[in-house]
Amino acid sequence: MNRKGKNFLGLTGRMAAGKGEIVNILLNHGYKYISLSDIVREEAEADGVVTRGEMQDIGNRLREEGGSGVLGRKVKEKIEESLIIKWVIDGIRNPAEVDELKKLGNFHLIAINSAEDLILKRLRKRSRDTDIADDTELKKRLNREWGIGEPAGGQQVGKCVEMADFFIKNDGTLNELEEKVIKILSSTEGQNV
Repeated sequence: MNRKGKNFLGLTGRMAAGKGEIVNILLNHGYKYISLSDIVREEAEADGVVTRGEMQDIGNRLREEGGSGVLGRKVKEKIEESLIIKWVIDGIRNPAEVDELKKLGNFHLIAINSAEDLILKRLRKRSRDTDIADDTELKKRLNREWGIGEPAGGQQVGKCVEMADFFIKNDGTLNELEEKVIKILSSTEGQNV
């Protein structure tokens, strides 16, 4: 299939760092959204699971059963079946997922980060059922997501951040965030095959 003009942008970073805002910006620039978490959610719904911790456990189980890159591989297959050529891929939490997604060609990983106090404030403000917790519990969840105490096949956001092609510090306004994303777009879309 001719995929001229293709551009695949992966997002990694801590929860509440601003990945959702970047997704919205990219949607406004003609990108289609897909998340590795969609695969986990499908499994979680079958199991009747609702909490973030249980979702993390399911993601780890899927990686254990199908290899560390299984979620990336499943998303890659969905993208390859599509005629859509511009995708934003969210929920990347393990280096093997990055390796799988790089097989798409013209894949660029963007790492998003914010100050921890700002992340905690955002988590308290959005108050999703899966995020309700005190600061001590939220910090434990952030550490787990980062890879602290996780097996190699588990969540390893910290290692994914180290693999990123672009880094965004999201401690400012939405306009400032959009400017940073547009700068990345001008770089990546200029490299299209």
